This record gives sequence, structure tokens and C-alpha cells, in this order.
Amino acid sequence: MSLVARYLEERGLPTLCMASALDIIKAGWPPRAVFVDYPLGHTTGKPFAPAEQLAIVRQGLAGFETMTQPGSLSHLDFRWADDDGWKAAEDDTARGDQRQPRDTTPRYQTEADRQLAKARLAAGG
Repeated sequence: MSLVARYLEERGLPTLCMASALDIIKAGWPPRAVFVDYPLGHTTGKPFAPAEQLAIVRQGLAGFETMTQPGSLSHLDFRWADDDGWKAAEDDTARGDQRQPRDTTPRYQTEADRQLAKARLAAGG
């Protein structure tokens, strides 16, 4: 998503990414992004809460007017009631984190994808 946003911005189309995974959105470094500290899949609000969803989207869209520096990231001040323990489960280090550490190494699905990317970089694009 961040790559597409940067591509579109380079061509003059403003973009804004909304995210609920702070480490991922920071690593992607889109032109402007809004972070909501909600469980994954609920970036624009809780299910069946249209007033909250509208408020989140409106505040997010305000980023088009307020975020002028490349890589701007705004944290929206919404809180998910932790009555289901989602955050504690995500922060539980006892179960171990099985993810690979994030880095800047390009990864490709196929060798053909790698070759296409290499050729495009060599051509200056």
C-alpha cells in the first residue's frame, strides 16, 4: 500500500494510508498516514459503530490538509475498550514472536519479478 501511495504521489495524486499496525506503516513510509490503535482489520472503527467509524474517517481525511511533510504520521486519539483482551494477547511475549525481523532487503515472489525490478532500476525508474 505504501509503495502504491508513493507512486501515485509522484504523479500528483494525493494519498493517505490508514493503518492499525504501527510498525508496518512506519516501515512502509507512505507520504502521509494515519494510525488508529485498534486490532488489525478494524482500522476505521468498531463493527456496528457507524458514528465512530465516520469520526475516524473524517479525522483521517483531515490529514490531507494538515500533513504537509513527506512521511507524516498522525496518531488518532481513539481507544478500543480492552474488554476482550486483544492488546494483552498481542503483547504477550511468552508465546514468542514468530515473525521475521523487518529490514530493507527487497523480496520477490518469483525470479522473473526480481529481474523486472532490476531492469527497471537500471533504466532509472
